[in-house]
Amino acid sequence: MNRQAQAAVLFLLGAALLHAGATDLYLRYVKAALRPPLLVSGAVLIVTALMTLWFEHKHDKQRPTPEETNEHRPPDPGHSAPGHDHASPRNSVSWLLLLPLFALILVAPPALGSYSAVRSGTALQPPYGYAALPSGDPLPLSVVDYASRAIYDHGRSLAGRRVQVTGFVALAGDGTPYLVRMALNCCAADARPVKIALTGRVPPVLRPDTWLRITGAYTPRRTTDPVNDGPVPYLEVTAASPVPAPADPYDESWNQ
Repeated sequence: MNRQAQAAVLFLLGAALLHAGATDLYLRYVKAALRPPLLVSGAVLIVTALMTLWFEHKHDKQRPTPEETNEHRPPDPGHSAPGHDHASPRNSVSWLLLLPLFALILVAPPALGSYSAVRSGTALQPPYGYAALPSGDPLPLSVVDYASRAIYDHGRSLAGRRVQVTGFVALAGDGTPYLVRMALNCCAADARPVKIALTGRVPPVLRPDTWLRITGAYTPRRTTDPVNDGPVPYLEVTAASPVPAPADPYDESWNQ
C-alpha cells in the first residue's frame, strides 16, 4: 500500500472514530467515559493523514521526472512494454481493510442482550461502600445498585422504600424472569450481566430483550445464578411498564 493509500485509510479511520464519538454510536463499543480520548484519537488520525499527504506531495515535487531520469539511463532491453504494469495483488487486498470502517459507519451493532445474559454468570461484586440514598418515592436505582444493596447490605438501606429499576428482560432456562443490565469495565467485549429475579405482580407475558421500568420493593428472597452460582436477589414487583431502550444500554456503576 503506497503512502496515499495509507493516508486514505488513516483519514477514514479517524473520520469513523469522530463519527462514533460525536453520536451515541460509540456507546455500543466503549463506556461513556472514553468519549474524549476517542474524539482525540480520531482527530490525531485525521491530522496524521493530512500531514502524510502533505509530505508526500512535497517529496513528489522534489523527485526527478521520468524524462529527466531516462536521459541518463541506457535502454533496458528487458523492460516491459508500456501499458502492462499491473497492480500488486497485495496492494489490492490491503484495501479490504476499509470494509470494517464502512461497517462501523453504516451499521450500528445491537447492544448485548438476553442471549448473552442467560449464558453468562452474574457479575455482581461487593462494593467499596454505599452512598446515602436520596429522598423520593419511588426511589430510582440502577440494577447494579439494587442488587448490590439487596445482597451485600442485606437490604438494610432499602427497607421501607419503593424502588424503581430499569433494565431488559431475560428468561432463565427454568422460566425465571430476570431484569438485567450488562455491566462493563471498559468496552462491550468485557460486558457481563447483573441480574435481578422478579416476583410479585410480574406481567403475564414477557418477551426477552423488552425494556421495562419496574416499580417494587425489596424482598429478602434470593437465588443463585445457574451459570456461576453467583447471588441473584429478587425484587417484589408492584408495577411494570415498557420503556424505550436507553441511548447507553450498559451499566458502568458496578466497578465504581
